[in-house]
Amino acid sequence: MQIKDVVLSKGLTGFYFDDQKAIRQGNYVVNGLSYDGPPLTPGFVNIRQAGESVSVQLLLSNGQVAYGDCAAVQYSGAGGRDPLFLADEYIPLMEKYVIPVLIGKDLSSFRTLAEEIDQITDDHGKPLHTAIRYGVTQAILDGVARARSLTMAEVIVDEYGLELVPEPVLIFAQTGDDRKVNADRMIIKHVDVLPHGLFNNVHKLGKNGEHLADYLVWLKARVQELKVEEDYLPDFHVDVYGTIGEAFDNDVPKIGAYVKGLAELAAPHALAIEGPVDCNSKEEQIKLMAELRAYVDQRDIPVRFVADEWCNTLGDIKEFTDAKAGHMIQIKAPDLGGINNTVEAVLYCQSKGMIPYLGGTCNETERSAQVTVQLAVATRPRQILSKPGMGVDEGLSICTNEMNRVVALLKRKQR
Repeated sequence: MQIKDVVLSKGLTGFYFDDQKAIRQGNYVVNGLSYDGPPLTPGFVNIRQAGESVSVQLLLSNGQVAYGDCAAVQYSGAGGRDPLFLADEYIPLMEKYVIPVLIGKDLSSFRTLAEEIDQITDDHGKPLHTAIRYGVTQAILDGVARARSLTMAEVIVDEYGLELVPEPVLIFAQTGDDRKVNADRMIIKHVDVLPHGLFNNVHKLGKNGEHLADYLVWLKARVQELKVEEDYLPDFHVDVYGTIGEAFDNDVPKIGAYVKGLAELAAPHALAIEGPVDCNSKEEQIKLMAELRAYVDQRDIPVRFVADEWCNTLGDIKEFTDAKAGHMIQIKAPDLGGINNTVEAVLYCQSKGMIPYLGGTCNETERSAQVTVQLAVATRPRQILSKPGMGVDEGLSICTNEMNRVVALLKRKQR
């Protein structure tokens, strides 16, 4: 089966582009859902602006249509990431560099064609925006699955020589700033891992981390109050965007003492802390994350540190993994470009004893979420991010239903 034509269309994501640098500095006034203040990251015209996507539809020779969505992370342009992804700016580049490569291509192998797309460069020898490679390779995977009459998960299992395990993967949901109401939504629906929390500046964390500590106490009590099943014991996973390091001057013993207290407050829930520090370079980040992991491991402090900032590409993930810079890696799928790199990242972490967490961003679409779920069922990371959006219910429905559909179908096929 071949690709006969390609159709591109502008779309909306499930959230917004946010200027992380401006938010971290706190020089703004909250105005409803918006922020009044000067943007600081190049490309932004406001601190918060509408998230955009580009849908890629492949018209196949048998009349079917395969599709994927190009999308970039909420905090585009931060931590070494590609710049803001605006559809009107990038659709012409896709028409110039991508469509001519796709038309006429045979859909016998996802891996081969995805790697070819991922290596396309512009006239200056620069790789295409990660969002472009992300969405186009989603469409290719869908196309190969349709050509072979398989699920996308089965295609990945076959092409990468994996074991097919028709079981769900843990789902991790995120509250956004509405930490309490959205945590209630998660607890009522018995989400596996929660709440994320969005502690993205020190004011939210507390000058000495007191607000996060109080929140964990509240969260543990809330689980007991609202749970339906007696044995429901979700993991707690909070993202602090480097603010713990900011509050404690990146001092490893001070951070260690603080997170030890958090773990005691959260027990018996397992505790993971994403982005405990945010340094000025990847090298500094790797060094400090490795020191933090070693510190808590040597003292049997039951906390998992999750690498996120500065850990964007497949190469970055390998560097963090090899250095043991954290216990878990967030594989933020849109940042890796082609989804072939996401597959490789999960498998690399597993081969080296690093815990893979297949993440992404609230600023994706329902289609990229569905494809990510298929990748997760195939590659078996520890958990997957519920996406898109920050409303909990919508993203959780999309990811849970896709997960349950593909698992049920694979089980039926095995009979």
